[in-house]
Amino acid sequence: MTAPVSPTDVNQPTLQPAAPTGRRMSWPVLLLVIAGALALTSLVRIITGADGITNVSQMSTALQLAVPIGLAGLGGLWAERAGVVNIGLEGMMILGTWFGAWAGFQWGPWTGVLVGIVGGAIGGLLHAIVTVTFNVNHIVSGVAINILALGATRYLAPLAFEGHQGGSAKQSPPVDSLGHFTIPGLSDGLKSLNDQGWFLISDIAGLLGGLVTNVSWLTLIAVALVPATWWILWRTPFGLRLRSCGENPVAAESLGVNVYKYKYLAVIISGGLAGLGGVFLSIVANPFYLEGQTSGRGYIGLAAMIFGNWMPGGLAIGAGLFGYTDSLNLRGGSANVHALLLLGALLLLAGAIWLAVRKKYVHAVITLVVGALVFAWYAGTDEVPNQVVSATPYVVTLVVLALSAQRLRMPKADGMQYRKGQGK
Repeated sequence: MTAPVSPTDVNQPTLQPAAPTGRRMSWPVLLLVIAGALALTSLVRIITGADGITNVSQMSTALQLAVPIGLAGLGGLWAERAGVVNIGLEGMMILGTWFGAWAGFQWGPWTGVLVGIVGGAIGGLLHAIVTVTFNVNHIVSGVAINILALGATRYLAPLAFEGHQGGSAKQSPPVDSLGHFTIPGLSDGLKSLNDQGWFLISDIAGLLGGLVTNVSWLTLIAVALVPATWWILWRTPFGLRLRSCGENPVAAESLGVNVYKYKYLAVIISGGLAGLGGVFLSIVANPFYLEGQTSGRGYIGLAAMIFGNWMPGGLAIGAGLFGYTDSLNLRGGSANVHALLLLGALLLLAGAIWLAVRKKYVHAVITLVVGALVFAWYAGTDEVPNQVVSATPYVVTLVVLALSAQRLRMPKADGMQYRKGQGK
């Protein structure tokens, strides 16, 4: 007679989430793809003379804009790995911006960071109560959280900020800086190398220079949260239990996992991370709260998470891509976006060749035609309208999601209703 399986043994194979379908890109192949993209970008920079697309200032701005998107995406990752769809990331970011600035201008920026995280976590708690306890549709609950957060902050802002110096009905008084750091010597050396304009080497120097020049301490914390999330969710018993709730909550409960507890924890952590993204906007990116400050970054963070296939590393790449395209609005937007049209045409050409090698001839022809149209746009114009520059981050979001959709695998129980006791 075999020994009975302990209900608390979370190391049983039945709790291990199934591997994603399809072939996963290995690290050497991924590094080759990134190197190829950098080489193409460098070639475009040399041909067009648009040095701004890879200089240190551009990369530093891109990093700053990628952080709130990445934090929102991490929030979505925690919730959806536990089986709860979190469309309410935008509202939780809004709560983070307001609470962070409100506490920051009164008691200091680091207090603002903590209170902003709590503000986002409150939004996460509300979402958990509605979706986990009452089994309300996750999308409906998320939209309600977004509307509630917008209405609450719009009501509270005049009460909290009017009457203070620099404050108004839509803006908080300024918050003190958290501080920045630059690595002496290395930063100057990379900037000097970037200014040389050499093929690929100068572009890599610009990328690395943006990571060590005028970087906020909160940026460092945000970057560290990406590997920390991977380690917690994929290398600890806690993470295994949490992910099992997003894959098969009935099986998880049958083995002694408190599914409700892990879903609550995941969604509250999700709200806290989104709130931290909001804090970044109202304390680091701008030293004050401003109504409408998030500008849909919660939704873009959700798109970055989907692009990253519900994995922290892929999410970080997606956030970096969207942050880079968003930074084009601030630094030489029209000229840089016009140069990127050539890059897009080259990438589409490479894609068409790849599809032809795989004998997908119809897809290859369509891709080639689109690439030819993009190249014609580049060759027939000297600049792009400002409206196109403003829309670039959102267009890139849609294009990237469309191209990566076939390789995606969401957690199996993501968004599904679950009631306590189903596994008994």
